[in-house]
Amino acid sequence: MDTLTVGEAVGRALAGRGVAHVFGVVGSGNFMVTHGLVAAGVPFTAARHEMGAACMADAYTRLTDRVAAVSVHQGCGLTNAMTGIGEAAKSNTPILVISGDAAVGDTIGNFAIDQDALVASVGAVPRRIHSAKTAVADAVAAYDYAVRHRAAVVLSLPVDLQAEPCPEIPEIDAAPRVIPAGASTAGLSELVEVLALAERPVILGGRGARHAATELSALAAQTGAILAPSAAARGLFAHEEWGLDVMGGFASPVARELIRDADVLVAFGVALNQWTAHRGTLTVQPTLVQIDDRPEAFGKHRDVTFGVMGDTAAVAAAATALLAERGPARVGYRTPQTAERLRRGRYWVQDLPEEQEHPDRIGPAALSAALDAMLPMERVVVPDGGNVNLYPGAFLRVPDERGFVMPLSFQSIGLGLANGIGAGIARPDRMAVVGTGDGSFLMGAVELDTAVRARLGMVVIVYNDDAYGAEVHIFADQPEKHGIVRFPETDIAAVARGFGCDGVTVRTLGDLGAVQEWLDGPRDRPLVIDAKIAGDPSPLMAEHAMH
Repeated sequence: MDTLTVGEAVGRALAGRGVAHVFGVVGSGNFMVTHGLVAAGVPFTAARHEMGAACMADAYTRLTDRVAAVSVHQGCGLTNAMTGIGEAAKSNTPILVISGDAAVGDTIGNFAIDQDALVASVGAVPRRIHSAKTAVADAVAAYDYAVRHRAAVVLSLPVDLQAEPCPEIPEIDAAPRVIPAGASTAGLSELVEVLALAERPVILGGRGARHAATELSALAAQTGAILAPSAAARGLFAHEEWGLDVMGGFASPVARELIRDADVLVAFGVALNQWTAHRGTLTVQPTLVQIDDRPEAFGKHRDVTFGVMGDTAAVAAAATALLAERGPARVGYRTPQTAERLRRGRYWVQDLPEEQEHPDRIGPAALSAALDAMLPMERVVVPDGGNVNLYPGAFLRVPDERGFVMPLSFQSIGLGLANGIGAGIARPDRMAVVGTGDGSFLMGAVELDTAVRARLGMVVIVYNDDAYGAEVHIFADQPEKHGIVRFPETDIAAVARGFGCDGVTVRTLGDLGAVQEWLDGPRDRPLVIDAKIAGDPSPLMAEHAMH
């Protein structure tokens, strides 16, 4: 057998450990290790920009629970990817970024930067290959850290080491299964007491509870609770009669009322940050309980009455069993009055907000509701940041918790398209539907080329108001200064067609016939909808501007 180089051996080892897909932009500094992954059977998608590659890997991992890798050149390749890496880090997505690095001892070359310090600055975890002898062990340790700690890990490979022969290549087993913690007895009895007395309990499930839907539903049935997912777990209770669509800024007006009126809110595996809590307006209950498997999560964003340490499914199952021993299921919040409120206002599309009429401009709420009805429900919805994120983020319904990816933990705009491509590759059985603004879309439009090469039948809805709309509305009282955030009208449909997509311009609901024609066709290329909307604030942005 021929001796492998370090780059090739690392690629083979990571493939054996479990890397499911690699997204990247290949340069001289990561050519060998990327080839090592591909030669070992890992599918590769060539992105057009490193940030796009990082976003694709993030979405892929969120939807499959399998580690995706990002492969980038050293220095500038890594800096290009940093916003996407920061998003993954803040979302606790276990991706592995494989980056070239300057040669050992090189501190003045063109590509030389302090990669470890850069990576740590956005909350990701720096790891590196230290020598040819330790290369495989170093790589496997980086992968395992990402899995065990749900972390974005960046593995730096100095270019001079990559070409060295790898003296020892042990057999690599698949990554060991992460065994979830059980239910801690500390706090469990207190949780049971609280739920036994609750009259209007709400159970909130976050991304850390996506595996616990059955257990949370059983607990809710026993206690008479209604269920709500955070945005990161939107769709978790889509099939539940007593489930809300989402909690947080995307919640419908009725959902907000029901959550605010609760006397107990029990949050399973969710960060109670300002977005989920909607600036604290949805966490005003007398009793707020948090369940998580990480001690640092308790009280991180807001004070809680108490916390319970453990796996969310295990805690829910244990609490349900103890409550069942005490007596029959309670009615709790599951009254006819609650059922009627749910029936009329579970989703935004059931009660559309009023929109001002503008000539040759379509209302984004009406557009979103129409597209929600047209597009197949087997979808993965991806909202981008900005003024318009409420419309795809809340008006487009989702089939389940694997039908939504929200790349907004870093509050960046411009990540939506690449995340949608990652979603489409991860779930080819579903239609990826991206909702983005014109400013966000044009930041990452180069990845349309990637979507076309992948033959993705995805839909990209560009809510086009010819502006950075959030800034227009945040500084609405200073219209004389808006020239720096407004732009001439751009023919985004023509831009899309230039990349090989189908592109349509929509100014009225009557223009959606072109969308139906695409849906009736082979769907072998992306459809980009250039939706010319008025520059009015979304309900969420109007509320934000008031504060």
